[in-house]
Amino acid sequence: MTSHWSRRAFLTAAGSGTAVALGLGTTWAFTAPEEFPALRARWRALILGEGFDPAAEPFRSRLADLGGTAGRYLASMAPAAGSLWPDLVYAAPEPDTDHASYDSSARLNTSYARLCTLGQAYCQPGTGLTGDPRARDALLTGLGHLHDDVYHAGQPPYGNWYNWQIGIPQALLDLCVLLYDALPAARLAGFLTAVDHFVPDSLVAAYTGNSTGANRVDLCRVLALRGVVGANGEKVALARDALSPVFRYVTSGDGLYADGSFVQHGSVPYTGSYGSVLLGGLALLFALLAGSGWEVTDPGRQHVFDAVERAWAPFVYNGLVMDGVSGRAISRGRAAGARLQQDDHTRGHAVLASVVLLGQGASAAENARWRGLVKGWIERDRSSPPLADPTLGVPQLARLKAVRDDPAVPAVPEPTGHRLFPCMARATHRRPGWAASLSMADRRISHYETGDGENLRGWHTGAGMLYWWGAAFANDQYGDAFWPTVDPYRLPGTTVSRKVLADGAGGDWGAAKPDVHWVGGATDGQWAAVGQYLKGLQSSLRAKKSWFFLDDAVVCLGAGITCADGTAVETTVDNRNLGAAGDAPFTADGTAQPVSVPWSRTLTGAHWAHIGGHGGYVFPGGATVRALREAREGSWSLIDTGGSTAVLTRTYLTLYVDHGTDPADAAYACVLLPGATAEATRARAADAGWLDVLANSNRLQGVSVPSAGFTGVNFWFGGTAGPLTASDPCCVLVRERGDGTAVLVVSDPMRMRTGLTVTWRRAVAAVTSAPATLVSSATGAALTLDFGDLSGTAGAGQEVTVRLG
Repeated sequence: MTSHWSRRAFLTAAGSGTAVALGLGTTWAFTAPEEFPALRARWRALILGEGFDPAAEPFRSRLADLGGTAGRYLASMAPAAGSLWPDLVYAAPEPDTDHASYDSSARLNTSYARLCTLGQAYCQPGTGLTGDPRARDALLTGLGHLHDDVYHAGQPPYGNWYNWQIGIPQALLDLCVLLYDALPAARLAGFLTAVDHFVPDSLVAAYTGNSTGANRVDLCRVLALRGVVGANGEKVALARDALSPVFRYVTSGDGLYADGSFVQHGSVPYTGSYGSVLLGGLALLFALLAGSGWEVTDPGRQHVFDAVERAWAPFVYNGLVMDGVSGRAISRGRAAGARLQQDDHTRGHAVLASVVLLGQGASAAENARWRGLVKGWIERDRSSPPLADPTLGVPQLARLKAVRDDPAVPAVPEPTGHRLFPCMARATHRRPGWAASLSMADRRISHYETGDGENLRGWHTGAGMLYWWGAAFANDQYGDAFWPTVDPYRLPGTTVSRKVLADGAGGDWGAAKPDVHWVGGATDGQWAAVGQYLKGLQSSLRAKKSWFFLDDAVVCLGAGITCADGTAVETTVDNRNLGAAGDAPFTADGTAQPVSVPWSRTLTGAHWAHIGGHGGYVFPGGATVRALREAREGSWSLIDTGGSTAVLTRTYLTLYVDHGTDPADAAYACVLLPGATAEATRARAADAGWLDVLANSNRLQGVSVPSAGFTGVNFWFGGTAGPLTASDPCCVLVRERGDGTAVLVVSDPMRMRTGLTVTWRRAVAAVTSAPATLVSSATGAALTLDFGDLSGTAGAGQEVTVRLG
């Protein structure tokens, strides 16, 4: 059947008090005369939502809030030269690309966004403005004013290109769909001509510059809607075909990588922000064009479906998306203007909703798995319930609620295992009861990203920041005002010079990348050895850092820590956000420490410590550790020029190793035990045979856990550590199994080895499987593996299985 919903038909259905269903779930049959009206109706369904009861929660409250906001916009609209609202003056006195022009173009974008809010309230049921002629007239007036005043053919753009080519035309075209029956033909033609002016076909002629990754998907959305609204099939076809480069795996720059990495702006891991935009945009376009003459049929789109579990799911935990892959978005707190609060949970919820929509175009098996994953994430996100998320629109809420309430969908538990992402210098580790994520930087991946006045103090987020969460605790560790209140020089897991850095140090858009090659590691899919050759941002700091991810622990080693900045150098063992109360108990070597604030102490010869409700820390051989409990104040505006100036306070318990001023070859060793009790931490510290630190030097770092048959070594220059010898720089992991077999995983994080020999001094009867990169092997009293060219493996581990002798 065909389905063409006019505004009147929509309002009749919306006003009936029944569940709104706009046909997205209907089987659509497109015919030539009706194809564009049907596509407009489908887009209307996609952006307004379907299958929800406007009288039921959470929709009733959300629609009422939408109406209240729109009502305020309606009352305050005052068209004038250079503005549509008095507080959003978009005229640029000296139009160019300077900061003032950026602000002006942002206010123009926000003006269209406000009109979109008003348009939603006019078309949605239960807003108090549903079908109100005053809202319709204001929309027509506002759109006409913005067109005549600034957004029209012939107007040169100023400020941020994004506003002119993506933000504004997306909002404008959405409104053209919503108001299609009310727009005079001449007005509609003028709007479309403006879109053609600012978003010409040439923008997608080459996959380069601003037309890659998520930006390319956004541009294709504009072109597709331009074609649908203007009944121009060539535009729709162009948009569809221009998506194809997005589907291909890349080996550098922006896009999806075969290992599950996603990069935007050339060098920034962005799965949780730009990657979310790409996922959501593709889900919308696949759904819009399904069954039409322009359906997306490129076989490469399967890479997008594969990426749900390879790229996005590894970074989603209990409904949040890990901050280490969200770039400068981590600084987006509650702003003084239109932007709503963002945090790891709200970013995660958007991913969940996009996965549900994308599933409608995937295979039945994929769709069923994804719905189970999403249901599990919804149920486990107790600290920030997705269906109470104010940043989600009605369509997203409707999709998530449908999954949550579907008794045929079983909730899938969090998976366990380790994932390495060498192409974006990231790793995730999941065990029963907890999860962790590691952020690093190298010659391809930036220290951090700043830009548009955002994330001004994210300098050290790539210096080995180790995030971790518990299954049922600390899920708001980084979402509860962490970024505006944490000491940016004491991020968990990092080794940092206290040299004072300017806001935005290193340059915008991920410009600062360390000139290092050895960053990466090896994993058997469950445990891992990971290393980072660290060079500090605008600093002489150098260090070798290693992490060994085990069953219930992360062993953290540092060596060769050298600096000549004339400032102190510190390794932050951890820096836990204890919230506003900040009264979590802290124990060191069995002695309870004060909960007063401020408090600090130097723990000399410390063997273990424990933070109640979080976990434990063991210091092999003893260490001098500084402990600090402090209330820290900050505001979002300090790290994001568009953020709120409201002062926030959170209490932190920090453990750090002070390497002193200008250290030479300093080192540290600690074991993180997420979720462990104080007694379990004490017992682990007393078990001298559990861990053997094989080496911790500037040349190599390695550990073994005899009871688990695990050995992991990062060879910075080749050499010998315990039973392992490597001829050249590499990472080696060994896991002995209980069935008389073992697995060895060898990687070349530097991507430079054209030959490599690894020896394991253990009796081996036979090699039972090996990769094509293994040239030869010898067994017997010891195992010798000779690898050929590893430079093309992109840092991926080469797995060899053996039968023990």
